[in-house]
Amino acid sequence: MPARVAPPPLRPVPTPAAPAPRTAWAARLQSPLAGYYLVLGSTIALVGLGLVMVLSSSSVESLRELHSSYTIFAKQAMFAAIGLPLAVVAALLPVRAWKALAWPLLLVGVAALLLVAVAGHAVNGNQNWVSIAGFSLQPSEAVKLALVVWVAAVLERKRPLFHETVHAVVPVLPVTMLLLLLVLAGRDLGTALVLMGLVGALMFTAGVPLRVFAVAGTLAGTAVFLLVTTSANRMDRLAHWSGQANDPQGTGWQPLHALWALASGGWWGLGPGESRQKWSWLPEAHNDFIFAIIGEELGLIGTLAVLALFALLAVGLFRVVLATDDVFVKIATGGVLAWILGQALVNIGAVVGLLPVIGVPLPLVSSGGSALMTTLIALGMVLGFARRVPGAAEALASRPSVVARSLAVLPSRGKVAGKGPGRAPSRGRGSGRRNGGGV
Repeated sequence: MPARVAPPPLRPVPTPAAPAPRTAWAARLQSPLAGYYLVLGSTIALVGLGLVMVLSSSSVESLRELHSSYTIFAKQAMFAAIGLPLAVVAALLPVRAWKALAWPLLLVGVAALLLVAVAGHAVNGNQNWVSIAGFSLQPSEAVKLALVVWVAAVLERKRPLFHETVHAVVPVLPVTMLLLLLVLAGRDLGTALVLMGLVGALMFTAGVPLRVFAVAGTLAGTAVFLLVTTSANRMDRLAHWSGQANDPQGTGWQPLHALWALASGGWWGLGPGESRQKWSWLPEAHNDFIFAIIGEELGLIGTLAVLALFALLAVGLFRVVLATDDVFVKIATGGVLAWILGQALVNIGAVVGLLPVIGVPLPLVSSGGSALMTTLIALGMVLGFARRVPGAAEALASRPSVVARSLAVLPSRGKVAGKGPGRAPSRGRGSGRRNGGGV
């Protein structure tokens, strides 16, 4: 009987390699740091554009009321100068530090809203401001950041228990309702709507069952309907937006002049500083309706550039959500994405007439120190997350710093023009070409 021959070992089937990127830009977008650079670049660009447009749009009102064309701009620049270092600190905090700060941030947010209810003052009909050291601050902006961190920390822990509805709802929805009641006590429906959308996005990112959204969405829609129908001012705005009323000297004044500003800008705009509507024609030109002034001075090209920057910011935030393995980071980054991009869409939609006016500023661009600092801190937190996604540390380590790249092209001492003592001996043809020899 012939001896049995052992079959040859099976060779592993080679896994097809991923196709190489065709261009350098495609390679950059596939980098683990793509989200980091997209968020960083778009944030800096939006803050810079916002400072320029706040200076232009607020100069007339600032001169008339504060006797200087630069007062409002100076305050905005000061808050930007404070917010940028705070964003750097937020980027340096590890993820475990943000989780530890979840409950303290929530308690501070609740205390700040209680302070507004007791000692706050009204601006444009909404009592959501408090004066501290001569500055008017809006604590509800800080509540957005507190909700992002706290809800992300709670939902991460409760995620294995989402099959039980009570764990998917408690304590997130009861705490959110408390905060909404405190915000609505100051008649600020715009901020309340942003908080509703923010918490909804956090729960959706965490994977909360859809049945919870069906019930919560129905309750939220009913509450918003009652809040709108029981307010004459809100009903007037809704009637003007839907075309059921036409009051160009009253409720329709602001949206009408915003459209006139956009229309007069044309393709390229009237030029920086040349807006006509900011001369006391368009209320809140440097705040809620700054997008109209951008369209008037920078034209359609300027408004498209703003939309492109927000689109890049959205892509960067979404890439961080996809790249990370940390559930807390996914939920928190998804919340920041919904917060900033949702608020931007609501603001721009109101300016161009697609949505009714609800008084929501344009993130990073509109005048407002509380909103600017809080948004910068939130984006700084996300930048810290983006530097810690898988592969990001290796990518950062493989890239020399700007100083190292600059020093690499400088000739070392004693080798200038290949003369003098200490000249390196020749190693044959092509010697020194790899490291820039001959420079």
